Amino acid sequence: MSSQSNTVLITGASSGIGLDVARAFLARGANVVINGRNAQKLQAAADQLGHPEQVAIVPGDIAEKVTGEAMVRVALERFGSVDVLVNSAGTFATKPFVDVSEADLDDYITGNLKGTYFTTQAVVREMQKEGGGSIVNIGTVLIDHAMTGVPASAALVTKGGIHALTVSLAAELAPDNIRVNAVAPGVIRTPIHSGHDVDAFGGVALMNRIGEVSETTDAVMYLADAKCTTGHIMPVDGGDVAGLA
Repeated sequence: MSSQSNTVLITGASSGIGLDVARAFLARGANVVINGRNAQKLQAAADQLGHPEQVAIVPGDIAEKVTGEAMVRVALERFGSVDVLVNSAGTFATKPFVDVSEADLDDYITGNLKGTYFTTQAVVREMQKEGGGSIVNIGTVLIDHAMTGVPASAALVTKGGIHALTVSLAAELAPDNIRVNAVAPGVIRTPIHSGHDVDAFGGVALMNRIGEVSETTDAVMYLADAKCTTGHIMPVDGGDVAGLA
């Protein structure tokens, strides 16, 4: 992944995990195509990243199939290949199960699951032509370690779908030399938690702290490169799933 001929597509790259992943790939000489729903925020992210010769932006909602298709088209037009996809876009919030409306659930299904599904579909079609590639999804450890104080059933059923999609596609696409893995963060210090005392959650992890964005990025970078790893869901949670502090 050290050559500029590599092209990485990253959804949800206006801030947080997606933006930091874009920074890391650029530092390694890759080209990046970044996506976000808000065109102004996405342009600001691109300006922050610098390296305009290596960055292309595709604003749009990934819940719309045309957005993923546009990312592939721009990647080919600007850089000539599609090598890695990082599905970082997604939403998460807490709400008691009995209060979740049909609209709430539909929003999570379209924003988290449908968006990841169809963006990946557009990318896989091109990777099959090119002879392989690497896909890294972003899930959550809460699929395996739910918490009483974090009622988030609507978000979690869709994130659970992303975990299932990861394993299913790893099997289906292995003959095409396409690897599919996922990072499952615990509580990570990102803008989505702004205004909340996220450090209070550190006590549930064996390492007695929450994670930083750069640590999630480290896992993404590893899985993007790991040539003999597919179908793996890697926790980045300070030991949250492994045991109780």
